Amino acid sequence: MNRFFERFTQLLVLWVLLLVGWGYFWPRTLVVLKPQIEWFFAFTMFGIGMVLSLEDFQPIFKKPQLVFLGTLTQFSIMPALGCIIAKLLRLPADLAVGVILVGAVPGAMASNVISYLARADVAYSVALTSVSTFLSPLLTPLFTYIFAHTFIEIKFWQMVFSIVKMVILPLLLGIGIKHIFKTRLNRIISLFPAISVVFIAFICGLVVALNRNYLKNITPLIFLAVFLHNFWGLVLGYGAGKLYGFGQKRCRTLSIEVGMQNAGLGAVLALKHFSAQSAIANAFFAIWCIITASVLAEIWARKSAS
Repeated sequence: MNRFFERFTQLLVLWVLLLVGWGYFWPRTLVVLKPQIEWFFAFTMFGIGMVLSLEDFQPIFKKPQLVFLGTLTQFSIMPALGCIIAKLLRLPADLAVGVILVGAVPGAMASNVISYLARADVAYSVALTSVSTFLSPLLTPLFTYIFAHTFIEIKFWQMVFSIVKMVILPLLLGIGIKHIFKTRLNRIISLFPAISVVFIAFICGLVVALNRNYLKNITPLIFLAVFLHNFWGLVLGYGAGKLYGFGQKRCRTLSIEVGMQNAGLGAVLALKHFSAQSAIANAFFAIWCIITASVLAEIWARKSAS
């Protein structure tokens, strides 16, 4: 059974694409789920917490300076990139805020899997993702305000409380339950990442359903914004690793961490605090960053094997 759920989780891109198609062709069936979207993301983070353990946080305490550098890199490069891209492409206010929000959210939990496939430093990946996630209640609203307040009003404290409720509390609950029951959950532990995949896919599908008519006119522009954001995130993340004197494995890890964002969280925050249009870039990014990182992981894995 674990093998089935592991395979199901690995097909994240497929499930996201299927739900995006569902949202586009049968939008009414998903729009009714909008009031539950915060619960969807809470269950996503709970599922992720269930596969983490206290041992996963050891690298943070052993070499905190490396984690600090990685976190600083992510939260400096991606929000600034989002603002630069929004201004260069002259995006409308709602779309600009969405692109900036993509850069201001923490790293994607899927980056840990991608780092494993790329034969990168998985422990470092887990440490970076965990730290950026726990810092997100403060840093995500802060950087969204810094770079986006000229486009639209930013409700800082409301965003803080939303992230605590949707991210931190469910994540801690999952970690706590995993720690208490430990080996008793081993038989079904792979079920929880699969549950997270399902809810992430539904979030992306819902964003598309809410923007079906709007998407017809702006897809090329949003795709360009997402492409540039993801591409330069990957490149600058790797370059920062070289600048810090990291080895190849850790450079790959930092590239993946910076280039992959928790855009599912961005989509939920956009829907709750801004508009359906501001969630579009996050929905596209959630799909696109997984595709590009998966391709990059395959290339790096082959190089390591040769």
